[in-house]
Amino acid sequence: MALSRVCWARAALWGSAVTLGPHVTRKLQLVRCGLAWGAPRSSKLHLSPKADVKSLISYVVAKTKVINGKYHRFLGRHFPRFYVLYTVFMKGLQMLWADAKKARRIKANMWKHNIKFHQLPYREMEHLRQFRRDVTKCLFLGIISIPPFANYLVFLLMYLFPRQLLIQHFWTPKQQIDFLDIYHARRKQSHPEILCHLEKVIPLVSDAGLRWHLTELCTKVLFQLTLPADSDSCEIPFALKLGQRARQNLPNLYQSLTSPKIQHGTHPAIHDILALRECFSNHPLGMKQLHALQMKALSRAMLLTPYLPPFLLRHRLKTHTTVIHQLDKALAKLGISQLTPQEVKSACYLRGLNSTHIAEERCRTWLGEWLQISCSLKEAELSLLLHNVVLLSINYTGTRR
Repeated sequence: MALSRVCWARAALWGSAVTLGPHVTRKLQLVRCGLAWGAPRSSKLHLSPKADVKSLISYVVAKTKVINGKYHRFLGRHFPRFYVLYTVFMKGLQMLWADAKKARRIKANMWKHNIKFHQLPYREMEHLRQFRRDVTKCLFLGIISIPPFANYLVFLLMYLFPRQLLIQHFWTPKQQIDFLDIYHARRKQSHPEILCHLEKVIPLVSDAGLRWHLTELCTKVLFQLTLPADSDSCEIPFALKLGQRARQNLPNLYQSLTSPKIQHGTHPAIHDILALRECFSNHPLGMKQLHALQMKALSRAMLLTPYLPPFLLRHRLKTHTTVIHQLDKALAKLGISQLTPQEVKSACYLRGLNSTHIAEERCRTWLGEWLQISCSLKEAELSLLLHNVVLLSINYTGTRR
């Protein structure tokens, strides 16, 4: 046996004159072919597995993009309305994910360098503020989608109630304009009540000079409500009621309201508002002296829920106003000129102005006035900044449609 193996090897290497059987000859031919061609070459998979995996992933991604493109074209041709909603939803998910990553990066940087919220730049402060509100709004959807098969109900509710359940990332451009108008209309319904409370506290102001300034401010602002632009305005009943109350309790104020020179209401000047700082830092309009009805009206004006106990309303109003005050200081450092048009309109809307139908330059002018007032106030005077949401926006040119 050993001798035959030696013979086979020698015959394969140098040839052999020995006549072998056909079976042995076939084996020798296979051995010669293997030696002639050399050892089998290793594939690329064995030499560089990482590169092969990357190429496989690239291939899968490319094929997925092709299939996704065909799917989008199919939806656009056969289901155009659904395709619009689908596109907005997918883009909204991408923007929300990008916001989450940016918020996480900002929080990590704050933790690393021991930075407080009010020390952040304006854009980072605004991003965190808005992201917190978005997450709070999405939290309800997350809770109701926990039970089995509840996700189908969630999608139906999202389709039927997009304004109540979805954040702005998932609104169409038309929905953004319409929904912001709806929110501002609800916010504006609280303006007469807030101004009525201001009128009521005029006799409670002990200082004669401050009482005169508050009366003058009310005459400038309130008469815009007594002469509404359209006959269908919801402010007409309040205007009549306010006129009767002013005639009975405040005859001087009523005479001022009926004066011809202020029949159309005027936008208050900055010095007129700042002259009342003392009234809004102590009794009767300080943050700690506000009554429950006043706080509910102010909460609606700030687009906050009014259905909370008074102590929670006060805490939430103070926290929200403090955040806006901190944003104002950061924005003053950055400069209004550095903001994009969308950032300007968003900043104005947050502070009470319906900026969706006002030109950009007018918005920048109004925002500049707001910053002058806000940056002049101290923490104890934030109640004036809270009321400024109404005082500075109600008669501004272009706000009444």
